[in-house]
Amino acid sequence: MKISVLGSGMMGSALAFDLSKYSNFNEINIVDRNSKSLESAKKFLKNKKINFSILNVENSSDLKKHFKKYDIIISAIPYKYNYKLAKFAVETKTHFLDLGGNNDIVKKERTLFNKAYENKVTIIPDCGLAPGLSSVITRDIVESLDSVEFVKIRVGGLPIYPKPPLDYQIVFSPYGLINEYIENSIILNNGKIIKKKSMTGIEKIIFPEPFRQMEAFLTSGGTSTLPYTFKDKIKYIDYKTIRYPGHCEKFKHLLDLGLGNKDKLIFGNKKIIPREAFVSFLLKILPKNEKDVVLLKVFSKGLKDGKDLSINYSMIDYYDEKNNITAMMRTTSYPTSIIAQFIENGRINDYGVFGCEEIVPCSPFFNELKKRGIKIKKEKNEY
Repeated sequence: MKISVLGSGMMGSALAFDLSKYSNFNEINIVDRNSKSLESAKKFLKNKKINFSILNVENSSDLKKHFKKYDIIISAIPYKYNYKLAKFAVETKTHFLDLGGNNDIVKKERTLFNKAYENKVTIIPDCGLAPGLSSVITRDIVESLDSVEFVKIRVGGLPIYPKPPLDYQIVFSPYGLINEYIENSIILNNGKIIKKKSMTGIEKIIFPEPFRQMEAFLTSGGTSTLPYTFKDKIKYIDYKTIRYPGHCEKFKHLLDLGLGNKDKLIFGNKKIIPREAFVSFLLKILPKNEKDVVLLKVFSKGLKDGKDLSINYSMIDYYDEKNNITAMMRTTSYPTSIIAQFIENGRINDYGVFGCEEIVPCSPFFNELKKRGIKIKKEKNEY
């Protein structure tokens, strides 16, 4: 089988790195419309058996030709393209995975289920960290308990050495970050799927030294399809992003001032889109490519054999100094690469459009993560 990664940025490069190291694909390809980004990826992926080529996803004709050449396509480009790419995948009978980032886009992708099934295509949106890895953890909880009272997912990608004023660094697209902070958080509560404003519900969360007390608050996208998949199996699900204390309040003030708005504003004879200007500012001011860490905790409680049981998961994953790969790259791209390899080796062989929790086998997935040094600790406690 042959596989192609769209996008040669941090996530696309990490995907190609993992595929070249662990997979059995006959051909691994990575494309981008930005030649400078592609050259940077070439340097990072030197001595790896990977093909590089220029492709503009805005060019539908070239895009369709490209899809026809490959068995699996992975999107590591902004989420706004994913529905269009999923449609091309169905049409060209190409399996398709993406890193997600937006509830509305994923909802559109789900409408392609019947056509994907008819054309024997597997489409899996939201394959990264959260959703993605956290979705498979949620499946593991459901499979471990007879009934589930709650699942509370807490995840964050952070600099190891935070710098004021925001104590944050660019670990993925700022557009995705702003979207997570602005769009509503989706929560499952006693059979009802409800929306709550993001950047609310701040709580304290404790990690070992050197992190100690952190904060977590509601954000968009993290639950993805979980509330729909497990509507009849879990009473309550929510997702919160982990940050250093004080980050939420500071960033929320900026968004409350309108810096996340998409509507054009006129200044003299110039038109400015606040969100575009804000993204440019963040890219210029915030640190990038510095040593980072990904923190994860998932709390759950339910019944097993008539007894109250809590199952809690935790993970602390650090920057890979040997290979110069950030923790966010590792924990986002490696799960996606593993899922693609499951399609390649037949471990995943169902057709249609699925959330990770519907189709990714838990134990094999966790075992593959462990091979890559991503260790998830699982603790069970009876009440």
